[in-house]
Amino acid sequence: MDQNQHLDKTAEAQSSENKKTRYCNGLKMFLAALALSFIAKALGAVVMKSNIIHIERRFEISSSLVGFIDGSFEIGNLLVIVFVSYFGSKLHRPKLIGIGCFIMGIGGVLTALPHFFMGHYRYSKEINIDSSENSTSTLSTCLINQIVSLNRTSPEIVGKGCVKESGSYMWMYVFMGNMLRGIGETPIVPLGLSYMDDFAKEGHSSLYLGILNAIAMIGPVIGFTLGSLFSKIYVDIGSVDLSTVRITPNDSRWVGAWWLNFLTSGLLSIISSIPFFFLPQTPNKPQKERKASLSLPVLETNDGKNQTANLTNRGKNITKNVTGFFRSFKSILTNPLYVVFVLLTLLQISSFIGGFTYVFKYVEQQYGQPSSKANVLLGIVTLPIFASGMFLGGYIIKKFKWNSVGIAKFSFFTAVMSLLFYLLYFFILCENKSVAGLTMTYDGNNPVTSHRDVPLSYCNSDCNCDESQWEPVCGNNGITYISPCLAGCKSSSGNKSLYCLEVTGLQNRNHSAHLGECPRGDACITKFYFFVAIQVLNLFFSALGGTSYFMLILHLKYVPWTDILSSPITGGILAPIYFGALIDKTCMKWSTNNCGTRGSCRIYNSTLFSKVYLGLSSVLRVSSLVLYIILIYAMKKKFQEKDINASENGSVMDEANLESLNNNKDVVPSAGADSETHY
Repeated sequence: MDQNQHLDKTAEAQSSENKKTRYCNGLKMFLAALALSFIAKALGAVVMKSNIIHIERRFEISSSLVGFIDGSFEIGNLLVIVFVSYFGSKLHRPKLIGIGCFIMGIGGVLTALPHFFMGHYRYSKEINIDSSENSTSTLSTCLINQIVSLNRTSPEIVGKGCVKESGSYMWMYVFMGNMLRGIGETPIVPLGLSYMDDFAKEGHSSLYLGILNAIAMIGPVIGFTLGSLFSKIYVDIGSVDLSTVRITPNDSRWVGAWWLNFLTSGLLSIISSIPFFFLPQTPNKPQKERKASLSLPVLETNDGKNQTANLTNRGKNITKNVTGFFRSFKSILTNPLYVVFVLLTLLQISSFIGGFTYVFKYVEQQYGQPSSKANVLLGIVTLPIFASGMFLGGYIIKKFKWNSVGIAKFSFFTAVMSLLFYLLYFFILCENKSVAGLTMTYDGNNPVTSHRDVPLSYCNSDCNCDESQWEPVCGNNGITYISPCLAGCKSSSGNKSLYCLEVTGLQNRNHSAHLGECPRGDACITKFYFFVAIQVLNLFFSALGGTSYFMLILHLKYVPWTDILSSPITGGILAPIYFGALIDKTCMKWSTNNCGTRGSCRIYNSTLFSKVYLGLSSVLRVSSLVLYIILIYAMKKKFQEKDINASENGSVMDEANLESLNNNKDVVPSAGADSETHY
């Protein structure tokens, strides 16, 4: 008998040990799959932001429209986030995450598809890409008394095939693909973190979360690296003779191989979805046992009454969940502290997203740096600083053990420091570009107050140039001309890398010019490196306050599905649109697409662009600081009231206890002198 009991205990111990091992292995497999999905998610986000410029130029659209396309990701979030966060935990979370990753991948692939349906990219109205033709011969030079209409495409040719070549509404595929990416990404964070928190050992969740966030940083590193690499590759690589392409990555018309970025991120997302479909609903049960346990009640309850009762109970549970959802939503909206916090978060998020969306365009227009270089310096260099700021912020909060008010003050301090460094950008602006016909007269002697209707000069007045053309050339006088014709160029050399043009200048002297805009001076390039240094400090303090932001969410009894109000959703939809709309106002020269309508902007008033871009972000940040002060004051007042109520309740309890003791003393017999002494 003793031997049988010993065998039973041994079997039970082995069974328990096997369950623990299976439990740990299941959770580790889930965390490994979740880490890969975090990488894919972060990669997709960076790919979209770093290719905004190329999408705008390829589809010949404005900054406000490309901002709307960028915001479609948050629109996708908005469609499903409330229901995923509130009802997702009641369903098979690993499979939901897997479905989300797969949809995210399909969105990435769909975004890249227009490249394969559109014609070759035409960076000039005179260019029809043909690998058998030398494109240098199509340069529009000054021919005295030439007929302009000969150089312009006829309306019949414009109308024919303009939908295919210009893209027309092909950007809708990018819009829908980005929206699908937003829908697919929605369940990853809320369901992944809740699953991890439910089944991880006590106290291990924060460790796993830190590891996941650290691993997720691989995504942006890959994204910025690929963005820099593919932006140097011409968009139609493999289908055109690159020797006929006369523009370089420094040209404002250059379009890199943006579609390769989205194909890469989409395929990685699809691969990351596969492991989730083989994970059980709970890590302590293998999938076969789980299916068997789910099928047993069905076999045992074939009775019609039981089935009807089960359906009725299920309907009641759904009604209860929906009612509870709206009750929770109402209670949060009536919380003043939470409303103030949501508003200041919206302002901060809007400033960050709007600034990050157009930072590559800002660097290109202000400092003359191509997006490939900006991807490396602004992406890879700043990422370690951002990660260290997040880590240090969490360490400081843990070390000093602040309450809610202390955390809010620390968050306010980091926001102020970030703003102060941000304001330094105003002091490192470069001068406006010298462009004849836009910022100065064609003879290069005087600046102009407006870029509209600048009068022609004696060097190009007889050339009958097409003023809507954008084929910039840089004269040896350091001035950029809109086209060879407007520069007075009468001939070009056959050299494909350097174009030597005869320009009729002052006093009938000849000057040379080469293709492309004049580069920025050394002083402006030096300011760019100061910009990168300030950007590092700015992001460091922003990251330093990032941890305190999440701690405030917890202290204000934040619930995940209310991301509809305080996450990047609202700011992510609106900020890129109104940032882009204001940036469009600073454009000096618009392209004309193949359909004869306005396309993308070729050159901005860089001074006005900077004031709009930096000023709008600064206004949003200052407004958020005002709300921070209100939040801290309201939190202090609330906690003081709690302390007063607690002290009043304590005094009332003390009086009640004394009265109770006195009553007990009267009841106790007189022989209890020791009892009196005890009391």
